[in-house]
Amino acid sequence: MKEPNLQNDPAKSPEIQEMILSSRIGIISAELSKRLEITPVRALQLFYESKTCADLHDKDTGLYLYGNLYIADEFIREYGEKTLHS
Repeated sequence: MKEPNLQNDPAKSPEIQEMILSSRIGIISAELSKRLEITPVRALQLFYESKTCADLHDKDTGLYLYGNLYIADEFIREYGEKTLHS
């Protein structure tokens, strides 16, 4: 059986990868909105300003390999540490 040519895989294009990441961020933000009892817009703003979001965009951290609920948990830990130290 012939292996697929990953070089020509449209799902690997930067545009598609960015769309997938944007969708994941929306899902994570919706979860944060529920957990923190804040508006979805505020949750999205807080997430985009977080180190967790920066780590999600940084392929070297490997955070993108984890599930959305795990990433939401990571943000909650970060958010809790920030509010404790403020």
